[in-house]
Amino acid sequence: MKLSDITKKTILLLAFCNLAYVAAAQETWNETTAKQWLDKKEWKNGFKPELFTAVNKVVFAQQYHKNRTAWDKAFAFLRDTDLTKIQPGKYPIDGDNVYAIVTEAPSKEFEASAWESHRKYTDLHYIIKGQETIGMAPVSKATVTKPYNETTDAANYNAKGQYFVATPALFFLFFPQDAHRPNIKVAGYDVVKKVVVKIRYVE
Repeated sequence: MKLSDITKKTILLLAFCNLAYVAAAQETWNETTAKQWLDKKEWKNGFKPELFTAVNKVVFAQQYHKNRTAWDKAFAFLRDTDLTKIQPGKYPIDGDNVYAIVTEAPSKEFEASAWESHRKYTDLHYIIKGQETIGMAPVSKATVTKPYNETTDAANYNAKGQYFVATPALFFLFFPQDAHRPNIKVAGYDVVKKVVVKIRYVE
């Protein structure tokens, strides 16, 4: 039985309306809808550690749905890679859209650490072994000490923010709106192994 032209047009119209609805929904995230989406944890793609609680939920929901393929690849890499055995270095995941940087090095004394932010990428920080302290502050309330450099995709700041202890049980997300101060030494942990996954930020 063949579909009539009217039926075909109706199906196409409904499909288009559904896509338009999904697109509109993705652009109108708020704290409530973003938290509901976040709490389902389907976006983790099987990655076990928990997301730190101070994450900007609305921006995360927006970014994930604007660039879902990239985010899914990032979490699949974290899920499928034996991070305890991976060697330090840079690992392409999806060309320049997603890549990982693995380090194993001493953390810094507080005075030697620095506030930074990025424009082209979201940073996902995960401690594989050890602990470190990471600071977070809004870029809007930070004072620029080193202007943004497009080559390094970084700017530096003075800021007052919140500090969190990063462990293998947690991972952190920092968007361009978030100044962050990583690699701060925690007593008893001289060398820390971590991975930073860079995910392309979509305006």
